[in-house]
Amino acid sequence: MSTYRTLALASLAALSMQVTMSATAEAKIHCDGPYQMSSGYPIRTPYCEDNYLATVARGYGMTVSGAQVRHSYNLKRDVCQVVGNDTRVSEICVGVRRDGSNKIWTP
Repeated sequence: MSTYRTLALASLAALSMQVTMSATAEAKIHCDGPYQMSSGYPIRTPYCEDNYLATVARGYGMTVSGAQVRHSYNLKRDVCQVVGNDTRVSEICVGVRRDGSNKIWTP
């Protein structure tokens, strides 16, 4: 009888770990460019914007991550100074650039 209980408890523990792990994986934020996907709809969020800004900056040769941009206003300002004229991120950099060109340029 005790072997059966031990086996049942071990199975229950394994199942609860599996459920916990899958719930944690579902909580991850999914970004599509500067948009966070929520219930299949894109929502513009600062988290995804910062990740996208870092992605564009890496395309220009800068070595920054989304977390670094998110946690340092000065770094975000510096990144916007370099890549802020790129139409993909010009809206993200409005109000951040220190050269005063906080307007969105469109051809």
